[in-house]
Amino acid sequence: MAAVLLEPFDGQGAWTGREMRGRTDWACPLSAAEIAELDTALAEARRRGARPFTMTREDFPLGSLAETFVALRRTIDEGRGFHLLRGIPVGRYSEEECRLLAWGLATHLGEPEPQDGQGSLMHDIRDTGRRIETTDDVRGFQTNTELHFHNDGGDAFMLLCLRTARHGGMSKLVSVAALFNAILARRPDLAAVLQRPFHFDARGQQAAGRPRVQSVPILCHHLGRMHAIYKRFYIELGQRFPEVPRLTPHQIEALDMVDALCNDPEFHLSFQMRPGDLQIGSNHAVLHARTQYVDHDDPALKRHLLRVWLTLPNGRPLPPDYADTREFCHTYARRRACAAAPAA
Repeated sequence: MAAVLLEPFDGQGAWTGREMRGRTDWACPLSAAEIAELDTALAEARRRGARPFTMTREDFPLGSLAETFVALRRTIDEGRGFHLLRGIPVGRYSEEECRLLAWGLATHLGEPEPQDGQGSLMHDIRDTGRRIETTDDVRGFQTNTELHFHNDGGDAFMLLCLRTARHGGMSKLVSVAALFNAILARRPDLAAVLQRPFHFDARGQQAAGRPRVQSVPILCHHLGRMHAIYKRFYIELGQRFPEVPRLTPHQIEALDMVDALCNDPEFHLSFQMRPGDLQIGSNHAVLHARTQYVDHDDPALKRHLLRVWLTLPNGRPLPPDYADTREFCHTYARRRACAAAPAA
């Protein structure tokens, strides 16, 4: 287990919502020339008969946008931890073309990783009508309920918005580094508690033979970088298992402080995704959330996003505690394999 950090974290990416609302560099519209590049890449992928999950970066050739995505990887892993590209013309593409485009863009960011026990490499983010409270394997993205601050798996998540809800569904982001610093300034004892293991319900996504909960710190400082795994609802759901220790008063107090800070409008950044928005965020440097939404009655108009989890090339080393987590095990194994491979 990593040593407990009890000094302010001075790495990049410690920002507040108030600061970000005064900036515009985190949300950039695509130019007409860049949209033309997407059209050309999509046409080329179709000409080659490419399919999502098997197509490569070479099947989806980009011009200047390829350089943009290289820079975005640095922003995600080393900078503020997120970016929003706006204006992808999803309305003129079919749903299958949007899947092809999303996969093609993902290959320019990194290596897509499984998002569940079935090995799915792309998830449809939409309301299925099922509920977490009544089914053990349902996850928040399959519902229209509020998603509290959490992170996903892999180094980064990528969300392509195809359609929005009738109302609601606001996106929110929080800096993990700023969160740690704020907790440390107020309650150093709780900053230490958060760097010790909590038990998370694995939601039936664990490999065969693995425990139904995973034990890992919420905050972890490793080789100069701050990491996080946070899903309070899954921590609380894990309490139904008899083998899981009961949450202590200090742990509950620490969780309450995390939630209070994350939900402070001065602390988080919120924005409404639009059709054609591409949101990219670090699963180490930021936590994200979504407000509850009310969908359209017409199934053809219902809210729909496409999500990919990614391992970034030359990304940060991961804490050993992450080796067996469902969120980061694939990225951890891929990074270890790359480190062990002989130099060319």
